[in-house]
Amino acid sequence: MFLSDIDIIKGVESGEITLEPFVESRLSPASYDIILGNQFVVNEPEQTNFVDPARKIYAKTRQINVVDDGEFILHPGVSVLGISKEYFGSDNYLIQVGGKSSLARVGLMIHNTAGLINPGHFLNITFELCNLSNVPIILRPGMAIAQLTFSKLSSPTRQNYRHVGRYAKDNWNHFVPAKAKKTSKTVTTKPTAKKTVKKVSKKTSKKR
Repeated sequence: MFLSDIDIIKGVESGEITLEPFVESRLSPASYDIILGNQFVVNEPEQTNFVDPARKIYAKTRQINVVDDGEFILHPGVSVLGISKEYFGSDNYLIQVGGKSSLARVGLMIHNTAGLINPGHFLNITFELCNLSNVPIILRPGMAIAQLTFSKLSSPTRQNYRHVGRYAKDNWNHFVPAKAKKTSKTVTTKPTAKKTVKKVSKKTSKKR
């Protein structure tokens, strides 16, 4: 079940939802708009021959900082990383980040696949920004870039992202190795001996 605007406000006021800064005018009936921050990370293609994630070979990158009244030009077919102004998270809700229709219609994708924020993950979210159109898109810090929705969980989680998550401490450090998960103990039981039941066959005598 998704939270309504009324319940999002209640969650922020009670402390069950962290959302800083919180501006009530950014609420929609069941979502909250977040805005684009000032940092972008771009690939250095002339220093990168290929990317091989399985072998931990990633592109060389550099960070670009844009002032509040500045602009970042995202060219067609180019993918960069951006960041939100808001810091948010919750121990009680699953948070989903989605794009805005007005931006999708001009060809801007704000995340490729990573749209879920697990309980226990508090962060300025990293956007995977990609221009799918055939003309440049100008991005400006402070523009509404995405929206958050909040879902109730069916029960409390057994794990918390702050303990098991790869990006729990630093969501802006992009190629952090995954945390090793604790292996669960397997309990072996001794096989129980099967009782053999002797079948007693009754002989029937034929009457003559």
